[in-house]
Amino acid sequence: MKSLFREAFTYKDSQCSLIADRASGIQTAKQSLMRNRTRLEEFIAANPKFEYALQPVSVPNEPLVAKLMAEAAEKAAVGPMAAVAGVLADLAVKDMVADGCRVAVVEDGGEVCAVSDVPIDVAVAAGEEALSRRFGFRLTEFPAGLGTSSGRFSHALSFGDAEAATVFCGEAGLADAAATAVANVVKGEDVQAAIERGLSVGKAIVGVDGVFVLYRGCVGTWGKLPQIIKVDPQVP
Repeated sequence: MKSLFREAFTYKDSQCSLIADRASGIQTAKQSLMRNRTRLEEFIAANPKFEYALQPVSVPNEPLVAKLMAEAAEKAAVGPMAAVAGVLADLAVKDMVADGCRVAVVEDGGEVCAVSDVPIDVAVAAGEEALSRRFGFRLTEFPAGLGTSSGRFSHALSFGDAEAATVFCGEAGLADAAATAVANVVKGEDVQAAIERGLSVGKAIVGVDGVFVLYRGCVGTWGKLPQIIKVDPQVP
């Protein structure tokens, strides 16, 4: 197993975990996250509706972070802020790879973008549920994007009640937006029907490879998912 550099990084309300095979990659990721977050804030100051829209908006030409967020939101039929963490992760990983990293992983609030030549394990958090951080996914095909939305435990807006709705695709931005769309419809007393609604929404979004839904202790899946693994909840 190659030696990897790992660091937790917090910037404003972004709480990130960074992994790279080069020390410089960690610094590159931090700079990318701060730079693109600042550009987004400047854009929102001039375009406040972008921050509060719950439906897709017109795609701006720049800055790139806002453009990518709006494009992902359009595919998933949600507001652009549903893709913010995933897009920031995508851009940071892109910069890390340009810096020469062969392993570049950014997790921002549960959204993960990864490029790697070794397997990467990701735990699924679902608040205080019994399964939270006891299972996860082993990513082996890259680039990998993973987004998780929850109607019960996330600080992000959701109109559903899923413990976790996780989406897999090649970009974290799209995975982030799609996970929000999936989680929004997972609700109601009929657990199986709720899960099926979520899976149907996910598989209808172009670019989504796989969907995992955890609702009231029951699980539903669709498409191509990474290997599900057992995770030690005591290991950070």
